[in-house]
Amino acid sequence: MAPALDAGEDVSELREKHRADIKGLTMTSQPFKTSAFFVLAIAQSLQRTCSSVLKKGSWLKILVLLVVATWGLLLFTDGPHEKHVQELLWYVRFGLWWIILGVASSIGLGSGLHTFVLYLGPHLALFTIKAVQCGRVDLKSAPYDTILFKRMPSWLDKDCLEFGPPIYQETIPFSKILHKVYLEAVLWGIGTALGELPPYFLSRAASMSGRTIDGLEDLNAPVSEGFASLALHRAKRWLMSHLSFTVILLLASVPNPLFDLAGILCGQFNIPFWKFFLATLIGKAIVKVCFQMTLVITLCNNQLLDLVETRLIWAFGNAPGVASALPSLVAKLKMAKDKFLSAHVAASASVAVKESCLLY
Repeated sequence: MAPALDAGEDVSELREKHRADIKGLTMTSQPFKTSAFFVLAIAQSLQRTCSSVLKKGSWLKILVLLVVATWGLLLFTDGPHEKHVQELLWYVRFGLWWIILGVASSIGLGSGLHTFVLYLGPHLALFTIKAVQCGRVDLKSAPYDTILFKRMPSWLDKDCLEFGPPIYQETIPFSKILHKVYLEAVLWGIGTALGELPPYFLSRAASMSGRTIDGLEDLNAPVSEGFASLALHRAKRWLMSHLSFTVILLLASVPNPLFDLAGILCGQFNIPFWKFFLATLIGKAIVKVCFQMTLVITLCNNQLLDLVETRLIWAFGNAPGVASALPSLVAKLKMAKDKFLSAHVAASASVAVKESCLLY
């Protein structure tokens, strides 16, 4: 029996050593080794996918060959279809650009790029400012006429006289501006939903292999003193026991640090993929994006913001405790708005977009 026990101890020691090696395998401590393993894992996954398709997917092989042959024929032959192919390519670039920005924003467990602040927010703000200045919303030459990689929108440098006389003499309807910018915002939201999938799949793979992902081990650890730590621990515990489509949807609809944990928990407890992804997609690509667009468009539309301010002042002017603090609050909001929407920003918008496109 002794050799068997020694063998068991050796296996447990090897497992502990392997787990310690995996924990120490990060881009900061071992960048080359981590990158090499990442490339090998991607190559292995592609090899398995290709071998599975070659063995079982006969109809899929035929479909892929037909699509590739048709696309190559359209690309490398001349004719009246060229302009339609170029138009399609612009739509593909447009869609991939905003989806990739969305993925970059949410991937990495909170360590992604703030692409809403860098790209989508400025695009919405600049379009709203230009529409208010020109009194019309038909500024784009095409739906894909937005900020793209090393390319700025055509409407940004144009004078308002080039678009024609103003259509709206007073306030531009909010829905008209929203209709012109919702497509890129929704694509960005779809990208943010896709960026939440890696934690789910990693946690699900760990669950299927009988292991608990590292992020869940903290739930069983002793809670440190302090209100914030205790509240976060209770929120995590509540989340574990109340995972549902509605809860996932609500968490995805507002910015919060618990959504990454929700993805990990959904994978660990084998929540169906489509249940998790559809709730995340609706929350991030529809609900959350609508709130963000509404905020940016309202702040950048002087006419609409003045109307909202007037209604709020009228509504809260007679409220006890609020009426006295309302003038100073309104003055601070107007100061922040004027600073954000100063003439210098509007005049140098073209230069700023050019520099940001070149930098990023």
